[in-house]
Amino acid sequence: MAKARDELKEVLGKNGHVQESDISKFHYLRAIVKETFRLHNPVPFLVPHKTETNVEMCGFIVPKNAQILINVWAMGRDSSVWQNPNVFMPERFLAQDIDFKGQNFELIPFGAGRRICPGLPLANRMVHLMLASLLHYFSWKLPMR
Repeated sequence: MAKARDELKEVLGKNGHVQESDISKFHYLRAIVKETFRLHNPVPFLVPHKTETNVEMCGFIVPKNAQILINVWAMGRDSSVWQNPNVFMPERFLAQDIDFKGQNFELIPFGAGRRICPGLPLANRMVHLMLASLLHYFSWKLPMR
């Protein structure tokens, strides 16, 4: 959280206001959002699909009319894709140009293609603006035990 607050302070100044036009300058904050969507998808499964023909995939035959569910929860925790998949580590997205808008299939919390969530553009804007505002205008700390 300290890294994100420092980034906000650097971009906005001490008394600046969070604007939508600033989102592209918040590299660490955007990485936090991506990492959050990787670990905590809006839904665990995407909209079901159905095969139109028999399909061979990875040596298996998927029969015609089979219902296919895409488990994005498991995709976000796949150790063959993500190093330390159960660790919250936003830094993993600073060196990679991965987005969650359906172009990078290792991170598709909102789906992809013609069935992508229609609320994605709004969610993308609002989550960044809300998180930036909450971190910039309020001081947060964990309770003492």
